[in-house]
Amino acid sequence: MISPTQISEGRGSQNSASFRETPLQIIHIIGNFMRIWSVYSMYRFLSQTGASVVLFIFSCLIPSSVIFLALQKPWKGRPLTNAQVVPSIINGGITALYFILWGKGLKSCGPVRAILAEYSGAVLGVLSALLYGWKGHIWKKVGGLIAMLTSFYFLSLGWATATSSPFSFKDILDTENRTERVLGMKEMAIPIFAGILSALRRVIARRVSLKNQLKRRLHAITTASATCFLFPVAMWDMIIGTSSEGSRQLPFSTWAYLSTILFGIILIFYVDSIAEERLHMVFSSPRHLMVAGGCIIVMEIVYKMDFSLPGFLICSIILGFGIFEATSLDRNRKGSQTPDLSNEILGDQIQMHSLPT
Repeated sequence: MISPTQISEGRGSQNSASFRETPLQIIHIIGNFMRIWSVYSMYRFLSQTGASVVLFIFSCLIPSSVIFLALQKPWKGRPLTNAQVVPSIINGGITALYFILWGKGLKSCGPVRAILAEYSGAVLGVLSALLYGWKGHIWKKVGGLIAMLTSFYFLSLGWATATSSPFSFKDILDTENRTERVLGMKEMAIPIFAGILSALRRVIARRVSLKNQLKRRLHAITTASATCFLFPVAMWDMIIGTSSEGSRQLPFSTWAYLSTILFGIILIFYVDSIAEERLHMVFSSPRHLMVAGGCIIVMEIVYKMDFSLPGFLICSIILGFGIFEATSLDRNRKGSQTPDLSNEILGDQIQMHSLPT
């Protein structure tokens, strides 16, 4: 039998562990809030000025890659092997494509749809179940996929906007930022596919780097590679834009650029790394979605957007349920693994702990 002393010691250790995690949770919330703030700043800048998404992202990736290289110095320390560098460079191409699609989805669909669509990467959990034949959870994962698609469909119908939500009591809402409209799943497909690419690049980064310090060094290479991949696309976009509209000065917003560089690219990488390593909270998880949802509500109110709180909560709850089911693990499997099954798509023979250490 377990003595009362052992029970009290166990409770004490749990309380001390939760107390140690509280500052990290606060950092995670603040980091995600600043990142989402940068998304709204970027959206307002792109929608008001009509600036090119590719040029904006490219101009933000240049200083970001320089900062990452200066901080991590991948050329120092233990030499990196080709098996680590080559996948990181390829991952840079995937990252560049992700930024382009996500930026275009943000400009056309609005920040709420673009941010929530990033969690579509959880569908990789369904794909992993189909590939590895986990029959015990296949129907749960299919149900989660259906719930996620239902949530995205409701978002495309404008349930999160006061002008289109069936739960809104206002017939017409004349706001300054009434730019979001009823979309179709074709328009939503762009940010959804960007979310899948985002999950794929995280999978590759985890599988290539088993150590946290190595992961940061390789991420610097990935960001620099993404900048190089975007260079010809940005130059072509600039040439086409100049020839079609004539020579004009490119719009510039200090806060939009600085917030995207510092918070949207650099800070969020380290915050998410801390959340994975210390809090065991991956991106495609209901806990992460709950934090992002709270930040979205605050920013929608502050920016006076066309926003319906009941519709947004319903879409978020359905999406969170879909993510939970799509990333659920087989409880009978031995060993602890990360709850994000999108990580398993490339980890066929590798047995890992819950997170790389």
